[in-house]
Amino acid sequence: MKDKKIAFFDTKPYDREFFDQLNCKYGFSIKYFKGHLNNDIAGLTQGYDVVCCFVNDIIDSKVIAVLKQNRIKLIALRCAGYNNIDLQTVYGSINVVRVPAYSPYAVAEHAVALMLSLNRKTHKAYCRTRDGNFAISGLLGFDMHGKTAGVIGTGKIGKCLISILKGFGMNVCAYDLSPDPAYAKAAGIAYVGLAQLYKSVDIISLHCPLTPETNYMINEESISLMKNGVMIVNTGRGKLIKTQALIDGLKSGKIGSAGLDVYEEESEYFFEDYSSSLIKDDLLARLLIFPNVLVTSHQGFFTREALSNIADTTLSNIREFFDGGYLQNEICYRCGTGECMKKAKKRCF
Repeated sequence: MKDKKIAFFDTKPYDREFFDQLNCKYGFSIKYFKGHLNNDIAGLTQGYDVVCCFVNDIIDSKVIAVLKQNRIKLIALRCAGYNNIDLQTVYGSINVVRVPAYSPYAVAEHAVALMLSLNRKTHKAYCRTRDGNFAISGLLGFDMHGKTAGVIGTGKIGKCLISILKGFGMNVCAYDLSPDPAYAKAAGIAYVGLAQLYKSVDIISLHCPLTPETNYMINEESISLMKNGVMIVNTGRGKLIKTQALIDGLKSGKIGSAGLDVYEEESEYFFEDYSSSLIKDDLLARLLIFPNVLVTSHQGFFTREALSNIADTTLSNIREFFDGGYLQNEICYRCGTGECMKKAKKRCF
């Protein structure tokens, strides 16, 4: 595979570490680029066979036109989500693969970390004690035992989270477009409609993909249905939540707290260092000043196990493509995921 060239975009030091380590058994030629893939730098793909992209790379119709011109054969997403790629335009010309599961435990555990920190204010306590302030007023939390959590999306991550929350002694209800009754019975949970979930739970955690159906599913209307003081946690995709509606809910007290590992306009800021710069995004800047909001920088996936799995699966996807035949992690425009090919055991085209 040494003759197969990969143009790798949005590179961070940890990407190089894990991909170089795993590439020893694959033998691809990888060129790392720091910049996000977009129309300005898409020309750099000339002479390569594959582009490897991440969540903030923009693969729209303009970029796809350049990739086609440069005879790119495969787009290898090193993430589970694919809302940043124009599948309709790419269909029929460039195959697309992804990493559907790298470590559901990593993301589920991070969601729980956000819940615990928001509830018990451990992030605020840390800052206080560092300044010699050992007062506990303002740090009051609640027992999670006996409370009700609503998990939206019961894929691998959602199921891992449910297992953890059940271990806390919480009641759990769930929503999914494709419920799994056998799982629900075994796990001791109930599938309910979205409206019922919003009305009945103390904590909402989002683990569904971003689709036209789920875009801004947390909005003014859905927030109005929720219990007063509800906690909302999002480790999925930023546009699952309409940020202005979230801010309005926080201001009114309807939303008691929010833990966000993603943000709807995160592409400019997340994964970058702006500690000595001004954040010009007014909504993000406003979220950061709420004492009951905890924002992390899309780090839910960031464990050694997950990074190793991402690198291995990505490179395996690429080798599978050049070996010919069925691509187990391909996505397509026709069904929106890749389930149609899994059933037929063949490529998208």
